Amino acid sequence: MLIGLLTAVAASICYGTGSVLQAVGSRRSARREAASAGHTTGQVTAHGGPSLSSTAQAAMTWEFIVGTVLDFVGFGLGALAARLLPLFLSQTVISANLVITAVLSVKLLGVRLTRAEWISIAVVCSALVLLASAAGSEGSGNTPITTHWWLLTISLLLMAGGTVLVRLLGARAAILAGLLSGLGFGALGVGVRVLNGIDPFDLATLLTDPALYAILVAGIGGMYLHTVALQIGSVNGATAALVVGETVLPGMIGVWWLGDASRPGFAWLAVTGFVLAVSGAVAVAWFGASENAGKDVRAPTDTPTQNPALAQNRAS
Repeated sequence: MLIGLLTAVAASICYGTGSVLQAVGSRRSARREAASAGHTTGQVTAHGGPSLSSTAQAAMTWEFIVGTVLDFVGFGLGALAARLLPLFLSQTVISANLVITAVLSVKLLGVRLTRAEWISIAVVCSALVLLASAAGSEGSGNTPITTHWWLLTISLLLMAGGTVLVRLLGARAAILAGLLSGLGFGALGVGVRVLNGIDPFDLATLLTDPALYAILVAGIGGMYLHTVALQIGSVNGATAALVVGETVLPGMIGVWWLGDASRPGFAWLAVTGFVLAVSGAVAVAWFGASENAGKDVRAPTDTPTQNPALAQNRAS
């Protein structure tokens, strides 16, 4: 249990730091695009959202690259935590990267957190303590192969359909993109738990398991949608929506289908901690989105710009 908790905390730190660095890179790239808006085209869709080319350009900044490396490290640590802890605990601890994101965004993105946001963050931290105290043993993860095929199908529908929907909604889709990316990362956590061919290791079994490809689809799609959310909305709001997506559904699946359980007599404490953690994340999303709506959040070394195209591209 202790090793699993430490692994989940380390994954949370990697994800939180990576999110802020990716936001810095995304917004720095957006400023460059806005500065050359009179000479280039194709940076936004007809609905005001970032185009695939603009997202690719954002991914080429050094901040985004470092953030992505941290995401991969966090992915590895999170995958290990998902094998060692109940999903309702591992996913929720990892989702505490919201706290890291919020605190670092104060320094790196110039975001000012309100008292309500700090209270919400405190609620999330307190809820994690309750969850850790109530968590019991993780389930086996043994499921029929048909379940793995369903996981792959749902992951494909979520990521492909979500990408189309976000592009249609454009600049209004920041929270939706964050939520869909969270659902992708949640599917990734479920896939890691049920993946065959890990213990004992069997390469042939691993490569023929649909859950492996569900992990790849959900992971890549989730990262893309998270990048879009960071480009067009509040970093705290997008990350909080991601938290909801990656905790609620996987936590329920872990309990209902994978055999995850709380300590005997502590189910009420686990439920309380889980509800408080999700509620705190939603509160950060609500207050963060309200405070940053229509504001231009500056990266520390950038020069402010009054370009209206930039303001539209980053409207929350």
